[in-house]
Amino acid sequence: MLFRSLLIQGAWNYGTMLGPGFAFTLLPVLRRVHAEDPAALASSIERHAEHFNAHPYLASVALGAVARMESDGADNETVRRFKTALRGPLGGLGDTLVWATWLPLVAVGALVLYWFGVPGWVATLTFVVVYNVGHLGLRAWGLRLGLEAGRDVGTRLTEADLGGWARRLQHLLVLGLGVLSGTILGAPDGLGSFGPVVAGLAVVGFVAGLVGGHRAWRPAAAVMVVVIALIGAWGILS
Repeated sequence: MLFRSLLIQGAWNYGTMLGPGFAFTLLPVLRRVHAEDPAALASSIERHAEHFNAHPYLASVALGAVARMESDGADNETVRRFKTALRGPLGGLGDTLVWATWLPLVAVGALVLYWFGVPGWVATLTFVVVYNVGHLGLRAWGLRLGLEAGRDVGTRLTEADLGGWARRLQHLLVLGLGVLSGTILGAPDGLGSFGPVVAGLAVVGFVAGLVGGHRAWRPAAAVMVVVIALIGAWGILS
């Protein structure tokens, strides 16, 4: 299920969103539960392929919990209501923790490394490795939590305090932005050392964050990723 969850967005569409990926990821459990009843297996696959949406990383929480409920023989309507109740919280927590905090934090960290003299390709590789260690760890943790807690996963999520972790990581993000800004401004050529394109992208990201606040984290994060890619390419080519 953990490996399958990496493909949960593979059949994403506007109608059912993560639904087909959810059913695909859950399929090993459904096959085991309904091993003697092909008709029940087909029905359960169709039921779990219905509309479901959450953050793709934290969807593993719902997957683990639903797998536990299916194994314990929960009725179909209870499972359907349970999935519906989890969609919003998992989406909001994932957006705050991952897209608005972890992604920009690791990106800023990689940029700080570069401006402190680390080769561009090393800074880029550091970003890729650190980000994915966190992302894969979150998926694995969520799946295990769901499997252990079942329908009580909401209580366990509250105890885990993912929102609190996001706030603590955001403090590190602000610190990293301060270090990065001071390092760039203190460089001999400042932003100009990378030319007008990179300097312009950095300014766009700053303005987007300044004007839009938390609503601008998606474009700001996209700009940051582009900047890191350009720095990595520049470091390798030079």
